[in-house]
Amino acid sequence: MKSIGETIANLRKQKGMTQSELAEKMNVTDKAVSKWERDLSCPDINTISKLADVLDVSVEELLKAKKQDYSNNKIKDLINLILKAVAIAMGIGVVVLNILDKIEINSSLIMLGIGMFCIGIYLLDNNEK
Repeated sequence: MKSIGETIANLRKQKGMTQSELAEKMNVTDKAVSKWERDLSCPDINTISKLADVLDVSVEELLKAKKQDYSNNKIKDLINLILKAVAIAMGIGVVVLNILDKIEINSSLIMLGIGMFCIGIYLLDNNEK
């Protein structure tokens, strides 16, 4: 299924229009049309009906396009960042606390184990990709 931007671009091209021509008919800038087509933004709710008319499709057909889901990737990236940060923090914490002679060996091993566990989860998740 295509994104709404791909749908807009394909319909515009089928009509033989340039981005500038579509922008003129929609009373927006060609940069706005470009952003729509690259899924960097979407037409606002007030322009959807007019866009459907200009492209000779129904609003339903225009909106049935798949919305790009970037949030899932952002969440995974954040989780990966946290896993790496925890691993690094545990390692640094063990070193600093050992230098200050403020940690017992058992606590050091637990902290290093937590760090290794986080790196393991990160590596397993990225190895599946």
